[in-house]
Amino acid sequence: MPQQSRHWVVSYIAAGLIWGASFLFISVGATALPAFGVAFVRLLIGAVTLFAIIKVRGYKIPTDLDTWLKFLGGGAFMSAIPFTLFAYAETHVTSALAGIVNSTTPIATVLAILIAFRSEKITRAQWFGLGIGIVGSLILIGVWNGFGKNDLLPVIALFVATICYGFGGPFIRRYIEPKKLPTEVGAFGQVAGGAIIVLPLYLFASPAKLVGTVDVWVVLSMLALGSLGSGIAYVAYYNVLKAAGSPIASTITLVTPIVAVLLGVLVLGEGIHWYEPVGGAVIIFGAAVAQGRFKKLFRS
Repeated sequence: MPQQSRHWVVSYIAAGLIWGASFLFISVGATALPAFGVAFVRLLIGAVTLFAIIKVRGYKIPTDLDTWLKFLGGGAFMSAIPFTLFAYAETHVTSALAGIVNSTTPIATVLAILIAFRSEKITRAQWFGLGIGIVGSLILIGVWNGFGKNDLLPVIALFVATICYGFGGPFIRRYIEPKKLPTEVGAFGQVAGGAIIVLPLYLFASPAKLVGTVDVWVVLSMLALGSLGSGIAYVAYYNVLKAAGSPIASTITLVTPIVAVLLGVLVLGEGIHWYEPVGGAVIIFGAAVAQGRFKKLFRS
């Protein structure tokens, strides 16, 4: 049991770091590709990465219709819709703000469980941890300042994306996990399903295939976004989802804002305010509470 616990904690940290950096990669990729293009390219690279892992490990990919319909559902919630919305939003707002808003995913997960996935139980510690995380997110974003000069529509797009993530975790746990597929196969199906959904939209609904110059930084960002953010990170996320449940897995998004803000400041030169590191510390504490690090405080 200690080894298993340590394994999912490592996966938790890896996914948080990779997805935190993804907001930087999205921002760079969006300088050359439209939103549908960023979403499709990252999903295509992610699917190829996972396919290679599956072949190396000798796993079989299911071919039955029911499983692929479930893959398409998971791909819509966890990839196609949120990836497109984040790419669109980051052409108008900072990568730091995108990472910060992403931390509200646990709220949507709790709502999803209460509304549509009541078979999963939320413990008292998780309620407290999520509440602390929400407070930390509000501090981190400087909620008393509102959204500043940001347009309303991109901010709404960010929140809709996190709502999709909130429903995606419980959906995967209820409809895909019972199929007992290897982690890599489940992640591949979800990522490939998302790519299938986005491809026709990129080809026929996007007004332009390119919106800027494709330079070496764009190429490297999309490779990292696809292979790590849409490949390796999903394997890590599925490990957490299976071992700890969707309420805990959703708190990965409480870690990503820290990474997103730091990279936004250090790499993109985005501004930072005093309340952002303070909010980050509160978020980390909330995530620790939700993971049961302070069990004695919540015993009945």
